[in-house]
Amino acid sequence: MFIVAGEVIHRVSGLSWAEFIEQRIMKPVGMTSSFGSYNRAKATANKIDAHAPVDGKAIAVPHDWNETGNAAGGIMSNIKDMTTWAECLLNNFTTKDGKKLVSDKNVQQLWSLQIPDRVAAKNPYDTSFYGYGLGWFLSDVKGHKQVQHTGGLIGTVTQFTLIPDMKLGIIVLTNQQSGAAFNTITNTVKDSYLGVADRNWLKTYGDRMSKMEAEFDKQKKDAFAKFEAFKKEKSLQPKAEQFTGTYNDVWFGDVEIAQQGNTYRISCKNSPRLKGELLPYSNNSFIIKWDDRSYDADAYIIFSYDENGKAESAKLKAISDVTDFSFDFDDLDLKKK
Repeated sequence: MFIVAGEVIHRVSGLSWAEFIEQRIMKPVGMTSSFGSYNRAKATANKIDAHAPVDGKAIAVPHDWNETGNAAGGIMSNIKDMTTWAECLLNNFTTKDGKKLVSDKNVQQLWSLQIPDRVAAKNPYDTSFYGYGLGWFLSDVKGHKQVQHTGGLIGTVTQFTLIPDMKLGIIVLTNQQSGAAFNTITNTVKDSYLGVADRNWLKTYGDRMSKMEAEFDKQKKDAFAKFEAFKKEKSLQPKAEQFTGTYNDVWFGDVEIAQQGNTYRISCKNSPRLKGELLPYSNNSFIIKWDDRSYDADAYIIFSYDENGKAESAKLKAISDVTDFSFDFDDLDLKKK
């Protein structure tokens, strides 16, 4: 959806998405230190390093982004400019010099529920409605309308929250990847304005994450334990001639599977950092152990064979629920060339 929006902007304006956003939104609003893409901020020295958890430690990782996806998450900004943006939105999308960015009619559309979602009967903010507007998550908290969105790339996650009738904006920018962290900060600040007694969100989210991480670890350990058992069954493992070669997904491009010595390797042509080792898991599947351990996205690759026992296609599936939805492994439809 976002990539299509970028293409439409280019066709109508002749500008790239990043150029258009800078000229038509950031500049009028007064966001003087922000950029429409990471690459356009290369000359800026004061930039964060992204950090991802690997084996229980936060390590610096490269900013992993592609120009094609700028409309989905390419903006580089800071707290000063983001508070300026929040002030504009809270002032009914009006800039400091009195210009309207969006008409009142369109503001109403943006912040009206388009896709409702289920709300838990009991929840900490007595929320009675929740769902998606046009680019915004919408809900009510203690009787106040809340407008919110999050963002995330490997090594960086953010949260932007507005409560319009209170003229309250809460912006959390991080150089790590814990949604529990930004929720802890946002909810703690929000509660202080709503007059709610300290609910110790740090402990709440800490306990919740400990439980989830234990489950994620079990999923990964179970998968690798099966690999360790199956790798001893040499006669049952797929042979190289059955599955090695080049596969293609019409959207993702070519994926090569090759034998290197006693191991098998996978590499993705259009995503050169996405490469790793194949570990035998069953007679038609392997675990892909990615070289870049910051991804936390090891996956099964499952081959479909023809009547002669030769692979015709392959599908991927994450081995653990810890893998971020944005990897979209399940959407790939790899066909053997």
